[in-house]
Amino acid sequence: MASVTRENIGLLNDKLTVQLNKEDYYNGFEQSLKKYAKTANIPGFRKGMVPAGLVKKMYGQGVFNDEVLRKVEAELNAYLNKEKLEIFAQPLPLDNDAAKLDMNNPVAYTFSFEIGLKPDVKVDAGKINVTRYKINVTDEMVQEEVERLQIRNGKMTEPETVTGDDNVVNVKFIERDQEGNEVEGGISKDNSLLVKYFEAGFRKNLMGKKKDDTLVLQLSKAFEDKEKEAILGDLGLGKEDGDKYFKILITKVGLVEKAELNEEFFLAVYPNKEIKSEADFRAAVKAEIDAHFDQQSRNQIFDQIYHHLVDHTEMQFPESFLKRWLQTGGEQPKTAEEAEQDYPTFVNQLKWTLVSSQLIQDNKIEVMPDDIRDFAKQQLFSYMGGQLGALGDNQQWVDDYANRMMQDRKFVEDSYHRISTDKMFTALEGQVKAKEESISAEDFAKKLHHHHH
Repeated sequence: MASVTRENIGLLNDKLTVQLNKEDYYNGFEQSLKKYAKTANIPGFRKGMVPAGLVKKMYGQGVFNDEVLRKVEAELNAYLNKEKLEIFAQPLPLDNDAAKLDMNNPVAYTFSFEIGLKPDVKVDAGKINVTRYKINVTDEMVQEEVERLQIRNGKMTEPETVTGDDNVVNVKFIERDQEGNEVEGGISKDNSLLVKYFEAGFRKNLMGKKKDDTLVLQLSKAFEDKEKEAILGDLGLGKEDGDKYFKILITKVGLVEKAELNEEFFLAVYPNKEIKSEADFRAAVKAEIDAHFDQQSRNQIFDQIYHHLVDHTEMQFPESFLKRWLQTGGEQPKTAEEAEQDYPTFVNQLKWTLVSSQLIQDNKIEVMPDDIRDFAKQQLFSYMGGQLGALGDNQQWVDDYANRMMQDRKFVEDSYHRISTDKMFTALEGQVKAKEESISAEDFAKKLHHHHH
């Protein structure tokens, strides 16, 4: 009768030993050999008519090995299920009798495995303190967004000369050296820029310029850092190239005439709302900005919860087992040094996986097929830049898209993970202790910048 014994060899680290006797596997070996004989294809013999002795001689040892190892695996899995052991990854083989397997001398065999046990995870969300930021939406922010919408829905005209910051100039960048000579084989590339993208002191050089006029500039002096970085990227250059010189040839001067604040404009921006007055339009813009910041604030709460859970949930791990598993358990084997180097990041990810899995279980989080289908529709909605809302979401093509995505296994798995995590954070949001705090958009942006994970 096969047996499995368990022995503790370290923190959350046990050794399982499977003992097999001849009667545990030999009958299975003989049955497997008979099945093999029926299907064996050996030249000179009809299928199914190969002598058993020949089959045993040619294939017996391989069949014997497979049967013994299959029986070991079955006993090991039965024990893990019976004892309800929560383990990491798969049992790792230790000393065993695999090299001693001999079909001509069937005896008792011993196989040992090392297992890493998962720690108990307990989280009390009521002890988590977070700050719920309420971002102050100012009149200036509303005005800025109104003007952006007016420009986006405006009409492009072609005045003769550059007259202000809102002009658009189509230019060709032609690389020059410090003396102003054209660089042989240098960069030559078209671009389109708003005048206000240029550094404030440089803009005066553009005033009055018209099509076919030229200017020589040094990137670091003509643009502020943010715009310079974008220009360098467009030109295929790196940060170290900021001091390069270029001649710019103006190929076109443009100006967007802002859309008027009338009902036609209101309908273009908000096709699902009946907005008749400028005051109502500004209220709708403010509500949209509020909604955007409310979502940002919620995301920031989720971030605070995440950091608390990772930083303050006490947890122990079977370190030696996990480092050994890192060496042998992945697609690419690692050296002991590589496993040691990767371990801190790996164990941090493991900690979050265990914590989030426990919280999903504690909060009875479920993801239904309709959740994934709706997620696919929302994804399409975002791809369309929100235009889907003007049409409603009952169109056949929207449903067809969602159905097609439901057949994509990777999409379903990724969506399942994202939805379950979002539902978990939403559940925790209602359990943590939150204090309200008003904050400016600038200060809130700094908090987002300094608190990423």
